[in-house]
Amino acid sequence: MKTYLIATTALLGSTFGAYAEGQLNLFNWGNYTSPEMIEKFTAETGIEVTITDYDSNTTALTKVEAGGSGYDLVVPSGNYVPVFARKGLIVELDHSRIPNIGNIAPQWMNVEWDEGRTYSVPWQWGSVGIAVNTSVYSGDVNTSELFLNPPPELEGKINVVPEMTDVLNMAIFNVGGEACTEDLDVLRQVRDKMMAAKPKWLSMDYGTTDKLSTGDYAASVNWNGSTMRARINNPDVVYGYPVEGYPLFMDSVALLADAQNVDEAYQFINFILEPENAAMISAFARYANGVAGSEEFMPEDMKTAPEIVTPAEFAAAGQFLPTCPQSATDLYTAIWTELLK
Repeated sequence: MKTYLIATTALLGSTFGAYAEGQLNLFNWGNYTSPEMIEKFTAETGIEVTITDYDSNTTALTKVEAGGSGYDLVVPSGNYVPVFARKGLIVELDHSRIPNIGNIAPQWMNVEWDEGRTYSVPWQWGSVGIAVNTSVYSGDVNTSELFLNPPPELEGKINVVPEMTDVLNMAIFNVGGEACTEDLDVLRQVRDKMMAAKPKWLSMDYGTTDKLSTGDYAASVNWNGSTMRARINNPDVVYGYPVEGYPLFMDSVALLADAQNVDEAYQFINFILEPENAAMISAFARYANGVAGSEEFMPEDMKTAPEIVTPAEFAAAGQFLPTCPQSATDLYTAIWTELLK
């Protein structure tokens, strides 16, 4: 886990005199926060932001649940927001302290995982598919068979991101099951297929963008924005949408129950709901956001990118993952634990 401080003390020395100095501790996915956006926030508020990275929802949940993390804001995926709320780890937001709450696009306001945005506001959203280097493999990329039954060209060259719900649900869809299934026959197929495939993988690593760019990975289960960033560096990289089914996600910012810098957290939440600032987040990480009006500030190449604009023939195969009951989560955790041994 990497921790770093984004500060612009020399550049912003005069600014700090005009604002009350403050601190904010953000717990977010790695390589997912725009440095330029953070610098702008500090320039406008005098608040210095410390960012700690994590590589999966389960990592974030475990760390926060242990207590005493010192973080103020966390950015879980939609299906984890209810889990954080049920465990009392995040608190209801005071919308009166978020003047820009109305900038959330209507389709992202009353979402299944957080009706009326009681606990969270949008950060970014996207899909989980298969990134492939076409100089190594020139076959069909729109199938999860590429990591569950790898073709010879990709054996020993595949990475699988270590995000349990994304990967397991992609495997569940592959064998014809549904999200949150507790069908033991289906889960047995998933376990057996993944265990048979694992020896043909190179790694289970989060840092895929650079290694796809350099060709260290020939393929990876990966997120769409990360894949776009790799493709910009290496035009041989393409993004596949598995026809068997693939997860969609929206990561959202939530206020932790034990946050120490609450005023600063509300300032940050309001700041990222400004269309121009939301577009800065997207321009860095290359995912769509949920803020109305941000489109005019978005990079031109994102408006037509195949990783961002889902081809019509694959759109129906994507679905947002529901929050599974604990009984299903326990089954998935058992499979995942066996896979990681």
